[in-house]
Amino acid sequence: MKTALVHDWLTGMRGGEKVLELLCELLPGSDLYTLIHVPGQLAPEIESQRIVTSWLDRLPGIERYYRYLLPLMPAAARRLKLRGYDLVVAVSHCVAHAVDVDRNARFVCYCLTPMRYIWDSAGSYFAGRRRRDPRYWLLRQVSSVFRRWDREAAARVDEYVSISHLVQERVKSCYGRESRIIYPPVDTTFYHPVRAERGGYYLWAGALAPYKRMDLALEAFATLDAELVVVGKGQDLAWARKSATSNVKFVGRVSDEDLRRYYSGCRALVFPGEEDFGIVPLEAQACGRPVIAYGRGGVLDTVVSIDDATGKRPTGIFFGEPDAGSLADAVRRFEDVEERFDPEAIREHARTFSRERCRTELSAYLLGAEDKS
Repeated sequence: MKTALVHDWLTGMRGGEKVLELLCELLPGSDLYTLIHVPGQLAPEIESQRIVTSWLDRLPGIERYYRYLLPLMPAAARRLKLRGYDLVVAVSHCVAHAVDVDRNARFVCYCLTPMRYIWDSAGSYFAGRRRRDPRYWLLRQVSSVFRRWDREAAARVDEYVSISHLVQERVKSCYGRESRIIYPPVDTTFYHPVRAERGGYYLWAGALAPYKRMDLALEAFATLDAELVVVGKGQDLAWARKSATSNVKFVGRVSDEDLRRYYSGCRALVFPGEEDFGIVPLEAQACGRPVIAYGRGGVLDTVVSIDDATGKRPTGIFFGEPDAGSLADAVRRFEDVEERFDPEAIREHARTFSRERCRTELSAYLLGAEDKS
């Protein structure tokens, strides 16, 4: 069987690239198609594939400004013509599902999300002061055209796989397509409890981007007598440093080993944004630590609320409104019930989202005889 993989762009290792890495192991020797490739930024399993790029990749310095070229990406993706393959798997959150595939090939899209920029999340990416960003104005002008194009591209895909119930609902709403849920891989082997002095701090980890809602965390902790440690960098870092109160500590980007120690040593992870799945809450849980999260999105799949009525051991607390007051109340409530969270039970829950589970389910779906209906 001749196979090909497709990814939107190859510029670094994030959640989608972890899925791609696993697919490279499952389908060795696959050709890999993408809009842009920045060599040296990816796992060896990905870099070792034959990588075919679009004409965008030939633009000088494209890695610095490719996100501004969103209007050109549909045409660039469509010009990637995949011929002679029996199976094509696209890992897509943007335009990877739009490549031109032979009609007799089986075309599967592992959907990280329908393109958030054009469907319903532009406001999250360009909130407040970022409404002055020219990209926000541009998206408002072209979003209706993009949505029509995106539906047409989705219609050419044979099968959809979604990463969470939220994404499954969005695939149905945006594309009118049914999909199977296969959760993405989480490295629950590397992320495990380590000997770390248990601190009195809460932890925020990830890229400092607007939709991560660092603003809610800063505003909430300005009213709390508790320390918040922030791990990560991003476009909002300078603003966050200026806005933070003295009980917020920024440590920047850290090694995976240090991040594991921060996870293991915190009282709880604070996760105020709404994400399609969210790897960070599961890494924290794999280290035995509970999560305080906004009760929308992927955390509904990955975190067991203390208010859950099914009898499962709790792994976190949800707050119901996307505002600082609701988050602050959740932190105070957590401190009242902190002893009810069992680190071993939390870790065991996280292990149900392991890399091995994802590999087994993807292998059965793509290569086995399981019923796809």
